[in-house]
Amino acid sequence: MPPQTVKTRFVLLSDTHTQVPKPSKATTHAFREPVPTADVLLHAGDLTKVGYEIEYEKTLDFLKSANAELKLVIAGNHDITLHEDWYRDTQQAKKKHMGRSEDLKKCKKMWTGEEAKKAGIVYLEEGIRRFSLKSGVEFTVYSSPWQPEYYDWAFTYNRREDRFNPSPSVVKTKAANPIPDHPNIDVMLTHGPPMGILDRTSHGEHVGCEHLRRAVQRCKPRLHCFGHIHEGWGVERMYWKTEEATAHARDQQKILQNRSAYYDVSEGSGSPLKWGKETLFVNASIMDVHSNPTNAPFVVDMDLPVKGLAQDENVEA
Repeated sequence: MPPQTVKTRFVLLSDTHTQVPKPSKATTHAFREPVPTADVLLHAGDLTKVGYEIEYEKTLDFLKSANAELKLVIAGNHDITLHEDWYRDTQQAKKKHMGRSEDLKKCKKMWTGEEAKKAGIVYLEEGIRRFSLKSGVEFTVYSSPWQPEYYDWAFTYNRREDRFNPSPSVVKTKAANPIPDHPNIDVMLTHGPPMGILDRTSHGEHVGCEHLRRAVQRCKPRLHCFGHIHEGWGVERMYWKTEEATAHARDQQKILQNRSAYYDVSEGSGSPLKWGKETLFVNASIMDVHSNPTNAPFVVDMDLPVKGLAQDENVEA
């Protein structure tokens, strides 16, 4: 009988803000060349400092050189030229670019054009996409660059707005892309964190989204990758029955040596992730609270379903 799942490796990044990996000899930095090889690379946004075309070029060149079959990328609040309506209509955009105007179509085309596609890069907006790998794996991703309003940047919404859960019939303005229930999503890729999960600021405040927290609890993906809150860098494994989150221990020496923080939740790990009962949450911000690239990428090994078996007995209710 053929296997129902295949061990799949992810490299997780977020909030690089135009920073590329340090040279390989810079052994005091985990974020250095070469970035670990993976089947899938996820970048959870804030590709740039302020959305200049030259910044996108630098980040795009780095991602093109990364060794991964598939590279999924979303924008973050700093990638202001990828939020076209906001950029055109707000005074804040003009202030952030000091009156200079960027070519919005060109900025977007850099991420959606043939050159990016040839390198395995797929730019995602808010919604659901399905992907296949050469290994036979097929998995579903929910993505969103949006987060609660944050200091007059792009891709933000009022905290009262719920864009992640199905809207009640009495609500006039419905959520355009609500997150579906379990077992429809394998991986969530959002710029902002859910409330209470790797979202604590240096001032001790939890600033994640309450609506996203409710949605991810309904959805119960295998993996949820995000960033935005630099000081929230880390990984937690949530057991949904008790809503207890376990933080994984960090071995800084190993992280520096391996150029990444490594977590194995595959079948051969001795502690495989139980889909439907658990979710692995990762805040993959490369920048620290002082906007220095001192945080490590994450490498995660987990089992994904083989094509045609995505909702078979691999699901645990």
